[in-house]
Amino acid sequence: MPRNEDEPWEYTLHIPHDPRAVTVCRRTLRLILTIHGLIRLTDVAELLATELISNAVRHTKGPAALRLHWRDGVLRIGAWDANPVPPPPPGELAQALDAEAGRGLALVRACADDWGWHPLRHGGDRGKYVWCDLGVA
Repeated sequence: MPRNEDEPWEYTLHIPHDPRAVTVCRRTLRLILTIHGLIRLTDVAELLATELISNAVRHTKGPAALRLHWRDGVLRIGAWDANPVPPPPPGELAQALDAEAGRGLALVRACADDWGWHPLRHGGDRGKYVWCDLGVA
């Protein structure tokens, strides 16, 4: 039975530097949203998570993590990676559609309610966290 939608929750899935981990993240996200009664968010959330995690795996050499956080009717999807270099600013989606690469953050910006990134430094660890929000409205 799904839990109360108003109750906050958070999951973090640590993944190796392996392109197959993107599929694991997408399937795990679908399972989590289904269990929490949020299946209506799944298609867009899968797209957003896939773009964020794909970037983390493609553009870095170390491990990464997918973070899902639900609070007050908003799903925050985030990707951590060990590279502190900021993501490139997203272009316009219409211009990016024909490009071979570089569509990811343009899709995130177009489909999410909000997005951003911030550097992380914890002890000796460095990296960045790229996130986007998806509301139920």
